Amino acid sequence: MAYKITEDCIACDACVPECPVQCISEGDPIYIIDAEKCTDCAACAGVCPTAACVPA
Repeated sequence: MAYKITEDCIACDACVPECPVQCISEGDPIYIIDAEKCTDCAACAGVCPTAACVPA
């Protein structure tokens, strides 16, 4: 199961460098996770200050 980023995202960029497969990109207005590349490692969830990274 991939992760997704909810509307709670504040676009702080904390999750981007933590992703080992670089599947997080800047969207408009929040970041987006490419579900096909996501390996369900939860690294993004561990650093997100608003808990916006959740299982899809």
